[in-house]
Amino acid sequence: MNVATALLATGKASAPAVIAGDVEVTYEQLRDAVGELSAQIIAASGSGDRVGLVAENGPFFVVAYLAVIQAGRCVVPLPTAVQADWLTTVAAGTDMALLLASGRASRDEDLRAVLGTADIAIWVEDEVDPLRLSTPSRAGSDVSTVDVDTGNDLAALFFTSGSTGDPKGVMVTHRNIEANTTDIAEYLGLAPTDRAMIVLPLHYCYGLSVLHSHLAAGASVVLNNLFMFPEKVLDDLAARECTNFAGVPSHYQILLRKTRFTEREFPSLRTLQQAGGKLPEPFLRELLEALPGVQLFVMYGQTEATARLSYLPPQRLADKLGSIGQGLPSTILEVVDESGVPVEPGSGAVGEVVATGDNITTGYWRDPDTTARYFDGGRLRTRDLATVDEDGFIFIVDRARDFIKSMGNRISPKEIEDVIAELPQVVEVAVIGVPDEIWGEAVRAVVVPASNDGLDESVVTAHCNARLPNYKMPSQVEIVDRLPKNEAGKVLKAALRKQASESGAMAGGRNG
Repeated sequence: MNVATALLATGKASAPAVIAGDVEVTYEQLRDAVGELSAQIIAASGSGDRVGLVAENGPFFVVAYLAVIQAGRCVVPLPTAVQADWLTTVAAGTDMALLLASGRASRDEDLRAVLGTADIAIWVEDEVDPLRLSTPSRAGSDVSTVDVDTGNDLAALFFTSGSTGDPKGVMVTHRNIEANTTDIAEYLGLAPTDRAMIVLPLHYCYGLSVLHSHLAAGASVVLNNLFMFPEKVLDDLAARECTNFAGVPSHYQILLRKTRFTEREFPSLRTLQQAGGKLPEPFLRELLEALPGVQLFVMYGQTEATARLSYLPPQRLADKLGSIGQGLPSTILEVVDESGVPVEPGSGAVGEVVATGDNITTGYWRDPDTTARYFDGGRLRTRDLATVDEDGFIFIVDRARDFIKSMGNRISPKEIEDVIAELPQVVEVAVIGVPDEIWGEAVRAVVVPASNDGLDESVVTAHCNARLPNYKMPSQVEIVDRLPKNEAGKVLKAALRKQASESGAMAGGRNG
């Protein structure tokens, strides 16, 4: 079955599906709007065509995203802060002929310049009725949904920037979304009574996984675009009686260190979901202590796996702190050595995390060479290094490309980040390697404080001296107002390395 049609099949007609500000969209209204736009897309495009989508989180994004998929076309969600050269590459590389845009996005001059040059039609939301188009009525097709080959037909292309900065389009099929959604809804125990707050951008696979799983359960989502005012997000979380909240590490770090999150009461809150990187263990402990009645799901995934690969059951957090858990019900997750043989559980051996299952995508759009490197015979090579304990629980050591190589030692930045995050004055920290004439690479810690006073380099250095061996000590500590992040809130370590290089940062010896 077409996965968009399947996602909309469960919700009760009068039940709220999407809530955004003062707008509340029922399942009946959502199905009608998706069907209407889908019929228009079918009439205006060919089967399997790529259709772009650029919109902030809102009802229009949800309608447009589902309508493209229901029409049997391939949706290409794009970030709203889109750069002209990046968009030009994506538009040309996908042969995009149609783009759906929110009213705000459609007024972006760079966007219109690129699309005008590429002769791409733009359909714009009606800002009075965000479930429909503002453009003159378009002739629709006699049908509003198209049957698909679920295992081969693409539902979406999610573009990411790899280590080279070049856009890579991850090819996601209908079956990928269906399989991953079923697993996620099952382990979260979702029901029609659930209501999730989404602060993650919907063009990001994690944000969409929250949308998919709640729609599949006939539940509701609350779209909140105000995380720059985190206390207001908490107001909304309480007022809307949300049962679920999902975020990346930076969301939780800001909530714990910059708001009254742990002091407030959220009687409806049932689950917290954390993915998109490793939340330092001190923050995990704070969440467990502050919200003992709320289930905290630590999850692990990649865009190449549709969204999720594993989760750690909340009841195992205390004794498996730091673990990503085990593979989802329909995902086989293994840690293998350089020969491809699974490492012995409990041995402490480090290997690469690899995955197979129906959620594993089919590769990168028009890039067979990169596909061959990362998708080995249907098995996803994550490039994440990990160990497996005696109970079969997986612990990520670090990403292979993030390891710091210093005087023959392989240093995991995450270990140092966990230590620095123990300081209550720290909101966020990122550790990278910088060139060093003697050591090869040395440790540089970039730290965001909770306030403008009370934290300087000497405090961080003294704490690390007491907790780390000399070779893991940061040779440089920089205090900054913020870390560079993408729209999903994930820290961009490549940008930090570039900044360090451009500033001529060079280690000047060791602290001891």
